[in-house]
Amino acid sequence: MTIIKLVITVCVLFQSAISFSQTYTPVDKGSSVIFEITNLGFDVEGLFKGLQGQIVFDEKNLSASSFQVTVQSSTVNTENSLRDKHLRGEDYFFVNKYPFIKLVSVKVAKSVTPGYFVLFAALTIKDKTQNVVIPFTITPEAGAFRFKGEFKIKRRDFGIGGKNTVSNDLKVKLDVLTKKN
Repeated sequence: MTIIKLVITVCVLFQSAISFSQTYTPVDKGSSVIFEITNLGFDVEGLFKGLQGQIVFDEKNLSASSFQVTVQSSTVNTENSLRDKHLRGEDYFFVNKYPFIKLVSVKVAKSVTPGYFVLFAALTIKDKTQNVVIPFTITPEAGAFRFKGEFKIKRRDFGIGGKNTVSNDLKVKLDVLTKKN
């Protein structure tokens, strides 16, 4: 009888933990995925669209939280059509073969900085996956949430652009509006 009570208690607690997790869908319109890089001494900014995926977030039980989001690599836009065409090519994002850039969480934790969380994730660009750490904030907005964070990567780690005049250091700024599922 004691084992049955234990199993029932564990099931109830597990169900309670799940019920507090909220699932959200990123909203492409109202969100931004921006990158900054230096080329020949000039800062260049670009963005990606086609944001989609699923975010599960539970501030009280971060181990139940997860992020799985993508952007369409073909949407790269630096407001220079010749450069954008080049970026879509094989040397850079090779969009015909790799249509998505993917971010999948490994762990979500509370930051030591008040008001921040930390997303430990696997970022896949082309056929290369690297671990990234993204400090972020979350604010309620219109019945859902807005996630904001930024991180840096080395573009060559993802096989992007080879050895040229473009800086290897790239900053990514995320501002993701979600809607509750």
